[in-house]
Amino acid sequence: MTSGVETKPPREGAVTWRAVIIAFLLLVALAPAAFYGELVHMATYQFASGVPAMAPLVVLMLLAAANPLAGRMGLRGLTRRELLTIYSIVLVGAPLVSHGILAWMLPHSLIQHYLARAQPEWETGVLPYLPTWFSPTQTEAVEGYFVGRASVPWALWWTPLAAWGSFMLALFVSTLCLVVLFRAQWISHERLSFPIAQVPLEMVREEGKGERRVGRLPVAWMFWIGFLISFGAAFLSRLSAIFPAIPAIPLGETVLIPWQKVGPLAGLGDIWLVLYPWMIAIAYLIPKELSFSCWFFWLVRVGLTVLAITAGAAPQKPEEWWSSTFPAPYHQGGGAVLALGLWVLWTGRRHVLRAVRMAFTFRGPGAEEGAPLAYRWVLLGFVVSFGYLIYFCWAAGCRPIVGMAIVGLIVAYYMMWARLRAETGLGFVPFPLIVNSMLVTVFGSAAFRPREIATLMNVRWAYFPGFGESFEVCTGNSLDSFKIADSARIPARPLLAALTAGFVVALVVGIYTVLTGMYHYGFLNLRAALSGGGWLGGQLRSDGAGIFDMLTNPQQYDANGIIAMGAGAVIAVALGMMRLRFWWWPFHPIGYLASNCWGMHWYFMPFFIGWLLKLLAIRYGGLRLYRATMPMAIGLIVGDMANQAFWVVVTLIVGHPL
Repeated sequence: MTSGVETKPPREGAVTWRAVIIAFLLLVALAPAAFYGELVHMATYQFASGVPAMAPLVVLMLLAAANPLAGRMGLRGLTRRELLTIYSIVLVGAPLVSHGILAWMLPHSLIQHYLARAQPEWETGVLPYLPTWFSPTQTEAVEGYFVGRASVPWALWWTPLAAWGSFMLALFVSTLCLVVLFRAQWISHERLSFPIAQVPLEMVREEGKGERRVGRLPVAWMFWIGFLISFGAAFLSRLSAIFPAIPAIPLGETVLIPWQKVGPLAGLGDIWLVLYPWMIAIAYLIPKELSFSCWFFWLVRVGLTVLAITAGAAPQKPEEWWSSTFPAPYHQGGGAVLALGLWVLWTGRRHVLRAVRMAFTFRGPGAEEGAPLAYRWVLLGFVVSFGYLIYFCWAAGCRPIVGMAIVGLIVAYYMMWARLRAETGLGFVPFPLIVNSMLVTVFGSAAFRPREIATLMNVRWAYFPGFGESFEVCTGNSLDSFKIADSARIPARPLLAALTAGFVVALVVGIYTVLTGMYHYGFLNLRAALSGGGWLGGQLRSDGAGIFDMLTNPQQYDANGIIAMGAGAVIAVALGMMRLRFWWWPFHPIGYLASNCWGMHWYFMPFFIGWLLKLLAIRYGGLRLYRATMPMAIGLIVGDMANQAFWVVVTLIVGHPL
């Protein structure tokens, strides 16, 4: 497995016009494909968001595979750097048309007007606190969006689109500026591993010299063994669902032992068999103590749940223990997030202070060599965009301090998510305590004015669900793009401009695609929104009920939750200090954080398998065997994504999911 780092700088630019134009055309083409594949037919929930994202990897693979054909046709093929530039632009922009970003953001305020028609108490309990520019309020706009068979009333949408589009752009710019600020610290100084970024770097090799250089797929046979194993197993698993006579390979979530609803053993929950190839591969690639800690601390969490039920608590599954009573897993995780965020800021303090000094020294470039942008412009961009976000909240009715708290937590959440993914690859693990839960736990909903509650819940699309499926994925993907650029010697400054322009293109195309599609099909007619299996519809109704409950039933701060958050912070810091003091310490604080997130009841088994395979490889073959098998892990990830892409294409062709 190669490192992806070249010893000589390129003789020609990697961010070429043809690479940028191809990337923009792909963004335009992927928007309707994502709408139909993910929202209309729900053939996948990893089209362009998720970790890893399916569409960018498959696009990279197809372009690399087509390069030899271009040479035979007399065309100049794309170089490795051009392919990775295209991948980076698509990686940042394509996720916008997904179930967790634009399709989740656009109806967030609109549905409250729709639900108010069936619940008259909302007319006086909720709607008066919603700014009129949050969404259209006219009947034709509201009904048409949810029922369908209508044209888009653009005249009614211009003001909400300008408001929320500018909010989304400012949020992207503010976090992009912070990514640029911390880029050198995390990539060059701390040398984080970036497991997800290594996948595209290892997928493409360069062949030829001078004008004949082109990027091609890897020749390592271990990569293709992993690819065939993953693609074949996932393909047969999907095929067996269509043709029951074909033996099934249980790769998805399969319940081995159902939940026992009474007694202390109810704390075990369902015992699942989950064999996602891509997740096993990520567990194989990340540090061994991290994968070990993820499944070990999950077992600790299960044990604490059993103990709590034994002590008299109501029987419930460990992943559904949302309350702040012992063991309060999600509140523990929330405290761990805050502690680890402060830890990251402290370890990077010298770099940040140096960057600030360079920004205010108006001599020279004001940035390190190779930086995408001078630090003075980075700080100015952050201040302006962050200030606009606070102004947005103030215009919606928030006090400035509350707006700063909401926006500050969202931005910190994005940066912490990107940092953790860069270090561990665990981008599919959400944060345990999201922004509104954290603020309500510490201050209570009674501390906020009605318009502040309405604003807090109407920007919930920006920080929930957090599996790399909501807007934080664009920040994490931007950081990965700069890592790819650093490893492949792609100039960072033109890449920054291309990423920003690509985001704007994807935002405009995405809004047009989602709105025209929604008014044609109707939100409630999409498989992604149906109550029987969709995610969007139930979540939007839940958010609407949450606003009404917070407005009509204000609560004080949660003392138990604050204590649990403090305990989680202490445990995370203690684990981190032990890792620094003792090289043999096997417990990772991020594993403790991950175990207190929702979803680990599925993830712990792939993590155990990946950890066990890595342990056996190193013990009996040493680092040499482990390095030799790393391309197989990359192949498992790419093969799994390729299989998903195949079935999305089949779904788009036949017009319904198989």
